[in-house]
Amino acid sequence: MPRKKEPRAAASGSAAQSISQKALAEHLGLSPATISLVINRSPAAHSIPQETKERIFAAAKRLNYRPNFAARSLRKQRSFTIGVVVPEISEGYAALVLSGIEDQLLQEGYFYFMVSHRHREDLLENYPRLLMNRAVEGLIAVDTPCRHSIPLPVVSISGYSEAPGVTNIVLNHERAAMLALDHLFHLGHRQIAFIKGQEFSSDTEARWNAILLAAKTLGLKVRPNLVAQLEGDAPSPELGYHVAQKLLGGGQRFTALFAFNDISAIGAIRALREAGLRVPEDVSVVGFDDIQSAAYQNPGLTTVRQPLRQMGVLAAENVLQRITAPARSASKKLITVEPELIVRGSTGPVNAGRE
Repeated sequence: MPRKKEPRAAASGSAAQSISQKALAEHLGLSPATISLVINRSPAAHSIPQETKERIFAAAKRLNYRPNFAARSLRKQRSFTIGVVVPEISEGYAALVLSGIEDQLLQEGYFYFMVSHRHREDLLENYPRLLMNRAVEGLIAVDTPCRHSIPLPVVSISGYSEAPGVTNIVLNHERAAMLALDHLFHLGHRQIAFIKGQEFSSDTEARWNAILLAAKTLGLKVRPNLVAQLEGDAPSPELGYHVAQKLLGGGQRFTALFAFNDISAIGAIRALREAGLRVPEDVSVVGFDDIQSAAYQNPGLTTVRQPLRQMGVLAAENVLQRITAPARSASKKLITVEPELIVRGSTGPVNAGRE
């Protein structure tokens, strides 16, 4: 029986052009509609057997099939593009949130434009308009204030926006603060220092209020001379390093330190060591976020884990649902996610001598 010949892609210079959807469908013995549903990752493709999907993707790759997204956009009068606004692109918080956003958008066949505002007022003001001018269908704001009403579906992660039409995804900060302080309390720590977030961070006020509430519940005294605030917008351990030096120079001993995030906790540990203090034998340190490098510090960093990647996935799911089925998602104003305490080597029982 003669072997079925594969369709050939026409050559254009040194690169092969993509074959058509019709040719791919004929080669596989499937309808062009089936090919379109699978390639475009349509919800209707869930009913198509996984084996068939894998055949389609394998043949598409082998035969250099490239879907014409421009034609799809023109046909449906849609851009299939989302705008994502972040403070900066760094190893910490934003990177993990973005990984969840990106995976979900790619899975659903959407592109995205990402911009970072570096807390500049002019960029915060202008970016939404610039993204709308590029025909995005929705916006995801990560740790970024949404101050004005925008005529698009908007999802804010840790933005605490009260602007109309914004869905907020936030962490249960009361639970997060209690997890950290209860852990230190049961290790015997009563003299606890705190590193607050920068004034511009959306999470700073909510987290600090949660810390004060948890401390009151546990009977812990929050001493003003053991509280310092991060300054500057660089996503670097250097900020935590300088704040820890300031705390150490204040003259008040402390046996534990609860930092605003893992990046500042890593910087603080260096400052403690340079001051001749051991972690955790002399000072226990708790971070926040559980970034990827937290587990690989020496010692491993005890931290409050935010489900950052999950928050990114939820944001992407929600903004797409608001685009495709606005009636079902219009009532969602707040989505709360839960933290988890990850105990590693940077915390231990109180050193009675320092207490």
